[in-house]
Amino acid sequence: MTQVPQTFLDALAVRTWCGLALRALGRAREEIDAINVYPVADGDTGTNLYLTLESAATAVEAVFAGYGTGSGEPALADAVRAMAHGALIGARGNSGTILAQLLRGMAQVLADDGDASHIDGPGLRLALRRAADSARQAVARPVEGTVLTVASAAADAAERADGDCRTVARAAYEGARTALAATPGQLAVLERAGVVDAGGRGLVAVLGALVEAFTGEAVREPPARELPVRESLLREIPRPQGAGSVPASVPDGDAPAHARVAATERCADAAGPGGPAFEVIYLLEADDAALARLRARLDALGDSLVVVGGDGLWNVHVHVDDAGAAVEAGVEAGRPYRIRITHFGLGDVHTGRERPPRERAQRAVVAVVPGEGLAGLYAESGATTVLARPGEPPASGELVQAVRRAHAREVVLLPNDADLHHTAAAAAEQARTEGIRVALIPTRSAVQGIAALAVHEPGRRFDEDVVQMTSAAGATRYAEVVVAERQSWTTAGICQAGDVLGLIDGDVAVIGADVTATARTLLDRMLQAGGELVTLVVGDEAPETVAAQLEARVRESYLAVDTVVYRGGRQGALLLIGVE
Repeated sequence: MTQVPQTFLDALAVRTWCGLALRALGRAREEIDAINVYPVADGDTGTNLYLTLESAATAVEAVFAGYGTGSGEPALADAVRAMAHGALIGARGNSGTILAQLLRGMAQVLADDGDASHIDGPGLRLALRRAADSARQAVARPVEGTVLTVASAAADAAERADGDCRTVARAAYEGARTALAATPGQLAVLERAGVVDAGGRGLVAVLGALVEAFTGEAVREPPARELPVRESLLREIPRPQGAGSVPASVPDGDAPAHARVAATERCADAAGPGGPAFEVIYLLEADDAALARLRARLDALGDSLVVVGGDGLWNVHVHVDDAGAAVEAGVEAGRPYRIRITHFGLGDVHTGRERPPRERAQRAVVAVVPGEGLAGLYAESGATTVLARPGEPPASGELVQAVRRAHAREVVLLPNDADLHHTAAAAAEQARTEGIRVALIPTRSAVQGIAALAVHEPGRRFDEDVVQMTSAAGATRYAEVVVAERQSWTTAGICQAGDVLGLIDGDVAVIGADVTATARTLLDRMLQAGGELVTLVVGDEAPETVAAQLEARVRESYLAVDTVVYRGGRQGALLLIGVE
């Protein structure tokens, strides 16, 4: 990635910054995971920061893609709003949620003048100050020696800088780096583990990328003597018998997996006893008054409470013993969704007790699914699932995390969406570098994934299993019924907003006004080429009688064809159809 040095921040600089920050966090992810001590030594801060930033960068890229080639570029306000919104909906973990609020705070200043094409040094100083202050306000009980301290130090240093954006960004970076090195002296758990704060380390990487976006030159990485983590965690970590030891000069990213696990366990030992058992995260649609009540209730239920967002959409993060109560509080406040509940595990990371190693399975299936109903179906069949909500496709980092979560030597990956093939391929390649054998089956719909999963046999040789699953998916034609959002040209003619569209293998085949009638026509066309089994996946917004009417149609007109019906939940499409 080549940058042209510049003295101001515009939309292109925001795009460049996001790309560079994502690359920086990718390089530092394993190191940050290894030093993750506070608030919970669960070894995922680097991964959470990466996934949060990846969501922000993807949103910015989408804004630029909307302008197309040769049609100019978006305004600064458009780019920073996309960055903040992407981070908000993709925020993971405690540090990721705080990073989302830091970016939102910056966006509030940078987008204040919607017509401005760029901002200069004073504007960037204000943005960094707002970022630090808003992040601190989002945390129920701020603690010094964390990413909040590093963010405040960055803002303080920026306020003392007099000059253009390059000068301000460099001052903020140096201030953050100095504050990071001091974090072990501010937080006892860091001092015991001999590490700096993991979230603060991630923020230093993001600010370093901001400097590079302006100057075109990579910043000097903090040397090992300034960051005690490298020596304290990597010096002479025991390796398997006969393998020698890992020298202190080897960075975390190059250390073998067992060494990184050992480093994380040392951090867990330093974390001390106590703490809730669950991490609960969800997006919440609620007004400000309801949110104030929610904050008070969640603060009484647990700790590490962070609530970020605004304008009716919030990202809620809390550690609790009663996960159900935390979700119930969200239901009372508004509409929670994308709910994630993580158990900190047997011998959990709060206690500092060593966890017994979990043996790897020989083979697993990881699948992307469009709705909660299908997620349950796939999970019952033994698959590890990644939920893809309408308009919110998973990023490659999320798929890699799912592959790791499957904890198997061999993994079959089902993207179940043609648009996710490149993302899934990138995830598979990353997983292979970690020693996991991954086969990507190019499923284009969840019904093809169901067909592949139906013939999956873990006891077969890996290659044979992949061939059989690929064959079953390829023998399944797929269709979906959706509602047109706008007028457009299709392969079946011009559709208007509100028309019901029937798509076969990704192309519009039927345009109608009634969901059931369109689905019936679509099914007849598919069965004209033959078939033995029809799979119907019904979304929440489909008419209640559509499945029964289609089943009756198959019984009356196609005597040798069986039908199976599943409830897909909020899956985007009104109806998915598969014909095997």
